[in-house]
Amino acid sequence: MTKATVLLTGATGFLGSNLLKALLDQEYKVVILKRSTSDIWRIKQYMDRVVSYNIDIEPISLAFEQQRIDCVIHTACHYGRNGDSLHLIVESNLMFGLKVLNAAIAHNVNTFINTDSMLPRELNAYSLSKKQLVDWLKQQSEKIQVINLKLEHMYGPKDDTTKFVPWVVSQLRQNKIEIKLTKGEQQRDFIYIDDVVSAFLIVFDNIRSLGQFSEFDVGTGKLISVKSFLLQLKQAYEDNFGASPTTLAFGLLPYRDGEMMTVEVNNQALISLGWSPKICLKQGIENSLKESI
Repeated sequence: MTKATVLLTGATGFLGSNLLKALLDQEYKVVILKRSTSDIWRIKQYMDRVVSYNIDIEPISLAFEQQRIDCVIHTACHYGRNGDSLHLIVESNLMFGLKVLNAAIAHNVNTFINTDSMLPRELNAYSLSKKQLVDWLKQQSEKIQVINLKLEHMYGPKDDTTKFVPWVVSQLRQNKIEIKLTKGEQQRDFIYIDDVVSAFLIVFDNIRSLGQFSEFDVGTGKLISVKSFLLQLKQAYEDNFGASPTTLAFGLLPYRDGEMMTVEVNNQALISLGWSPKICLKQGIENSLKESI
């Protein structure tokens, strides 16, 4: 039986690179969209096994014209953490997704798997732009099957240092005197990258049993305070690398406007497909520290 062909966006990123490896390991044909200027350090060893299109040079439609795409997995996003303009955030998170969606519909692709967030749409420009794409996906789901995966707080090795967990690790590595933090009372569901990837794969394997529009919460189902997570992170760091002079200075920063103090994660739909998280928090933190560059 011929394996499906998957078009993957965001393949050079943290989630995308891990998904790429998993798809190749299962012998799927993978087509990726990237820019000619993209840093491919995470996927350099896989480039001779994929078909790649540079979307800043070639039209997105070319990939669909030249390849018979069965499924799109859309992971590309822009967090807007560096004071980037609203236009750039919307272009990356909404307009690019719509361009890929339009091309997929025009070329009779069966399924579009989208990467969403558990963040509320009104929190910031990133979350609003992500939810606006989901609005359009719902509207277009009569033309293409849509599966929307809402991710909780994903972490693991080789993540971007601009993100919260790897940023804290980088501060520890630099022996900073203190890391200024909020009180850390927020409850979060920290899920290791391998468990996120397995959620995508099990949904992909069950496409035929799903309707035209399906949503799944992707989390372990276990909440922990940010403070407790960071205390465990620092303890694991010291266990691996020796005593750290860095103080986790809880309470020095105010909560951001609209801060979510807890999240509601219902992973029962995923579990019903046969999925379960395999990596406990302790192991996930250990892996992240040992494998981080």
